[in-house]
Amino acid sequence: MNLKKGPVDLWLLTAVVVLFGIGLIMVFSASSAYSYNNYSDPYYVIKKQAQWAIIGIIALAAAIKVPVDWLKRLTPALMLLALGLLVAVIAGLGTEVNGSTAWIDFKIGRFQPTELAKLALVLYLSRTLSTNIASVRSFKDGLASNLFVPVIAAALIMKQPDLGGLLIIAGTVFVMLIIAGSRLDHLSLMAGLSGLLGFIYVYNSKLRWERVQVFWNPWTDPDGKGFQPIQALLALGSGGLNGVGLGKSSQKLFHLPEQHTDFIFAILGEELGFIGAFTVILLFGVIAWRGYRAAMRSSDLYISFLAAGLTTMLVLQAIVNIAVVVGLMPVTGVTLPFVSYGGSSLLFSMLGVGLLLNVTRYLPSGAENQ
Repeated sequence: MNLKKGPVDLWLLTAVVVLFGIGLIMVFSASSAYSYNNYSDPYYVIKKQAQWAIIGIIALAAAIKVPVDWLKRLTPALMLLALGLLVAVIAGLGTEVNGSTAWIDFKIGRFQPTELAKLALVLYLSRTLSTNIASVRSFKDGLASNLFVPVIAAALIMKQPDLGGLLIIAGTVFVMLIIAGSRLDHLSLMAGLSGLLGFIYVYNSKLRWERVQVFWNPWTDPDGKGFQPIQALLALGSGGLNGVGLGKSSQKLFHLPEQHTDFIFAILGEELGFIGAFTVILLFGVIAWRGYRAAMRSSDLYISFLAAGLTTMLVLQAIVNIAVVVGLMPVTGVTLPFVSYGGSSLLFSMLGVGLLLNVTRYLPSGAENQ
C-alpha cells in the first residue's frame, strides 16, 4: 500500500504548543526567586530557557521536514555519536551535578548525552525491528541481537549513574519489543533479570538505597532525604482545586529543592491547583493518543515502530516525573518534558516530538478520510 503524506496532526501539535507555553510560564514563576538569590537577576533562568526554547523550535521545525529515508540512513552514525558521548562522560569529560556525572560542559551550556541516547535508541530499534521482524520471536536472532546496543548504552548510563535515564530507556525498549511481537517468556526473562540487576544496583549504593527507604516513609528523615518529597506533597496539597495563584507559590521560596527542574509539577500544582495539574496530564494523554493512533494506523513497519517508540519515550518520562512528585516513586532525577527547566531535556523533547509530527503525516492511501 502506497504511503501518502498528509497534514500535520493539529491535535498533537496543539498539545505540544500548550505544554511548551505552560513550561515557559512555570519555569519563570518557579525560578524567579532562585534566580534573584543566586544571580541577582530574577530573569536569569528563564532567559537561558528561552534560548534553548528557540533552538528547540528550530529543531522541531527541521525534524518535521526531514525525509524518513534520511532518518534510516543517519541512524547508525547518530547511535555511534551517542555512545561516543556516553563514553566521554565516564572517561573524564563529564561534569558532576547532584551526585551524577551525566553532563558535558561546553562552556556555553551543559549537554546531557543520555537525552541524545534515548532518541538514538528509538531510531535504532525502529530500524532493526522493522528490518528483522520475521526473527523477532527468536531469542538469539530476535531478542539478543536487538538488545545488544541498548544494553551497551544502559551500562554506560548506569556508570554515570543516571537511574532516571536508564529507567526511561528500559521502559521504551520493553514497550517496543512488546509491540514487535517478542515472546512473552523472553520478555519475562528480560524483565526479571533487569529487576534483579536493578535491585542489586540500588542496594549496593548507600545513597540510592536510602532514597528507596525514604520513599516508603519520607517522615523517617524529614530534614534530610525525605525533605524534598515532603515539600512536594505540601506544595500539591496547598494548591487545592484552583491553586493559590500564578506566581504566588510559597514552596518555591527556598523550601522545595529543584523547584524549576525535576519538581516543577509540584509548583504548578500549588499555583494552578488540581485543574492546572490535570490539564498537563490531559495534554500528555493527547500526545499518547495521537502517537499510538499513528503507530497503529500506519502500513509501514518502520513508521509504526518510530511513532510508538517516540510516544513511549515522551509519555513515560512524564509519567515517571509526575509519579515521583506525587510520591508514587523514589526520586529519580527525571524532568517533565516541555515543562521543566533544562536545555538538553527541552531540545530533545522538541526534536522527538518533531519527528513524531513528521511520521504521523505518512498515512496509508485513503486514511486521511477516515
